[in-house]
Amino acid sequence: MTPNITAAKTALSHLDVEENPHAIRTASRDFFWYSPVLKARMDHLLADFVVRPRNEAEVIEILKVCYEHDVPVTTRGAGTGNYGQAMPMRGGCVMHLVYMNQVTSCEPGRVVVQPGCLLKDLDAHCIAHCGHELRMFSSTWATATVGGFVAGGSGGVGSVTWGQLRDLGNIIRLRVVTMEAEPRVLEFRGEELARVSHAYGTNGIITELELPLAPAYDWVHCFVATKDFAAAMDCAEGLANEDGVLLKIASVYEAPVAKSYFQRVSPHVAEDDALVGLMVAPQSMDALVTFLTRRPELSLIYRSDDTDWPRNPGLVFEYGWNHTTLRALKFDPSITYLQVRYAYPDHNALIEKMRATFPGEVLQHLEAIRVNGKVSFAGLSLVKFTTEERLDEIIRIHEDAGAQIFNPHRYTLEEGGRQHSDQRQLSFKKEADPKGLLNPGKMISFDTPDWDYAKIYDYPSMTPKEA
Repeated sequence: MTPNITAAKTALSHLDVEENPHAIRTASRDFFWYSPVLKARMDHLLADFVVRPRNEAEVIEILKVCYEHDVPVTTRGAGTGNYGQAMPMRGGCVMHLVYMNQVTSCEPGRVVVQPGCLLKDLDAHCIAHCGHELRMFSSTWATATVGGFVAGGSGGVGSVTWGQLRDLGNIIRLRVVTMEAEPRVLEFRGEELARVSHAYGTNGIITELELPLAPAYDWVHCFVATKDFAAAMDCAEGLANEDGVLLKIASVYEAPVAKSYFQRVSPHVAEDDALVGLMVAPQSMDALVTFLTRRPELSLIYRSDDTDWPRNPGLVFEYGWNHTTLRALKFDPSITYLQVRYAYPDHNALIEKMRATFPGEVLQHLEAIRVNGKVSFAGLSLVKFTTEERLDEIIRIHEDAGAQIFNPHRYTLEEGGRQHSDQRQLSFKKEADPKGLLNPGKMISFDTPDWDYAKIYDYPSMTPKEA
């Protein structure tokens, strides 16, 4: 297929079409540069034009026109993803959903919203209208969209209590438009949600989401310091397992992460201090204090309701999840990261084994998460990058030891996950995107079903133009 860009832009000229080169470049990028592997391969990628639909009818029109003229379409929210999900591999059209940001309805327990709504705006609306808030969100809460979170995320702030985004009950309904000669509008619930959640917009455009809510609290942001990393892990895991203590996040940082990379926390910790970051419901603070008095090796150095530091450290979740990597990159540009799943019940022993294997090269950053009712850890380990070969070796050593890697240095659904196709998503893509025009290059099983995953997927546009 040869895309007819000119014809598509002409047919869509009555819509909000962006042709300014600088604006197109900005809309063609996400946070892929967290990975030196992806930065070397994706930095040149660029859309031909950007269009900003204002409603579902315009989404349908854009998809219909682009289908007719064989123009690829890559959907974009705020572009805060770290894996190249929103990078236009074959140019074409970037559909920017910035204007589709309305909350349709809100009541205790549930909200209906358009995909372009910022997570922070959605939370503010829900709190104001019904006293409830999102169960979980990404650490990029202030800038990320709810559609981007569901299409590209897997968990985040809140996963310590509510599990993963794709777990039963964490999404109620998704409304999706297909890319066919005559686009269809479909609604998914229950088992069918897995077809399009965390699918990078490869098999349909989400135009409406219905999500569950939980009671909103004036969360207390806390930091706990200790000289003992094992005690820091025990603190996060122990609190997450206290049935009467309500948490929003429990992060663990190996020394010297806090001293080296957390500018407003650094004056209050030593080089050898491990740190625990917590968000605690106010009614659980007495329980937290009691928990800590039983463990003299732990020290509560900050609580947002009763500590006055010269420089307010801000929101604790903005030190967690992938914000940890972002903070480290500001001080050390050689830093990158790995996403690791340490499975229950051997998670702590495996973490300690990895600490001993890579002293100084891989620094542990852990997030307590709930998986099938059991608390374990997700790792967003800070890695001091030297070469791709060494990075691949670090990954192999983790996997050989029994840790599961969700590789953030790969841009496809399969390579960033379990290295096999999701048949539900693949089957729906064949049905909903027969020409393969939706976010092309991101689903290996659609393009190259026999790929063996021995190396990074060699999609044609991954070779920089100047090479």
